[in-house]
Amino acid sequence: MKRFVAPLARSAATIAIVILAILIALWMWNRYERDPWTRDGRVRADVVRVTPDIGGLVTSVAVRDNQAVRAGDLLFVIDRPRYSLALQQAEARIASARATLGQARREAQRDLALGDLVAAETHEQNVARVTTAQASLAEATSAREAAALDLSRTHVVASVNGVVTNLDLHPGDYVGAGQQAMALIDRDSVRVEGYFEETKLPRIRIGAPVAIRLMGEGRELRGRVDSIAYGIDDATRSNAGNLLPNVDPTFSWVRLAQRIPVRIRLTEVPADIRLIAGRTATVTIQPSGR
Repeated sequence: MKRFVAPLARSAATIAIVILAILIALWMWNRYERDPWTRDGRVRADVVRVTPDIGGLVTSVAVRDNQAVRAGDLLFVIDRPRYSLALQQAEARIASARATLGQARREAQRDLALGDLVAAETHEQNVARVTTAQASLAEATSAREAAALDLSRTHVVASVNGVVTNLDLHPGDYVGAGQQAMALIDRDSVRVEGYFEETKLPRIRIGAPVAIRLMGEGRELRGRVDSIAYGIDDATRSNAGNLLPNVDPTFSWVRLAQRIPVRIRLTEVPADIRLIAGRTATVTIQPSGR
């Protein structure tokens, strides 16, 4: 009897090990090939490039590096005395244009009062002077509004709630119109983006709950799938001289899945976790039933 029990036990143990190995292999295949999770996740946020609309010397900087600001807070001031003088000059041109217009109108009214005593050509010239003076006044008024707008824009303020980062601006620096002066990270746009293999997209749905773990943190963040990218760049394709696409050949035995960005909207974040743009994260999405 013992001669039969020992081989049966060994056979049963071998079969159990084989079945266990198959189950583990199936679990690993399902885990790594189908389940929508990735270690390739990043904390992302919109970066506002603070760019002045006017140029000039920076007279003062009201913020420091890594300072949190709110929309409307002063960031820096550009050459306010120079633009104040420009506004005064514009106002002086308005006063001159008004005086010229008043004189032209008085001359035109005098011509009307004299009637036929004034030559028709002279009367037409005086009427033309009134029209020209009116146009000059309108031009001076427009220039005054532009000067006032430039003066108001010497105070550069934050357009969003954010954090100043990588600040390298000092009083005395010169910034040109349209030149980026500093960067502001929009705190209201902080999110997580996971880069999933395209083979896992069928199990990802909009609104699905998401568990996120930042590298170096022991607690999880929670979120929901907000959107899936609608296009990615094809680095292997470029336009040739004959306007036909030049596509590199694909080797049939090596074909890697593309990575598709999936945006995660955060819903639960512990208060003391630093959501620094660029931090890496592991993103696990609850798969859909398909």
